[in-house]
Amino acid sequence: MDRLRALAAAVLAASLIAGPAAAATETAVFAGGCFWSAEAAMEKLPGVADVVSGYSGGTSQRPTYQNHEGHLEAVKVTYDPAKVSYATVVAYFFRHIDPTDPNGQFCDQGPAYQTAVFVKDEAERRTATAAKAHVQKLLGKPVATEVRAAARFWPAEAYHQDFARKNPARYNAYKVGCGRERALKAVWAGR
Repeated sequence: MDRLRALAAAVLAASLIAGPAAAATETAVFAGGCFWSAEAAMEKLPGVADVVSGYSGGTSQRPTYQNHEGHLEAVKVTYDPAKVSYATVVAYFFRHIDPTDPNGQFCDQGPAYQTAVFVKDEAERRTATAAKAHVQKLLGKPVATEVRAAARFWPAEAYHQDFARKNPARYNAYKVGCGRERALKAVWAGR
């Protein structure tokens, strides 16, 4: 957690944001590969109230799991800014992906699994861009994660929501088979 705090502090300082009084909750959208894994990771951050799996970034209306071409698998994170800053949420997101992979995440490869931070305003863009630059410096490699303008977020089907919690054996088999934890440790080792 100390490394996460340090990353968030660096991101916040680099983005030069001193926000006004915070709203009751805020939302942020991230594409982090498989939305089951992104959802399970983001739910663990203190201050996060809700995480919804879905699709974003494409132009098609009402995407489904069977037909979401052009969209990225994404999560919509609702958080309490009195408990956790946007900079911390972004830093936490980066720590739970391989930001150097331009083709997807771990065993999930292809356009739908690419990573992105969707930003809704210039303040979020500065914070996300600063986080990306900090991560690139920290890893010493180019970061493939895009900072993109917010797009409509479409919730995924009900059976995808809270998948890790509702289907722990199936999710754990996927996570282990995909090598997610091993790969994350390799990417972030000692950083």
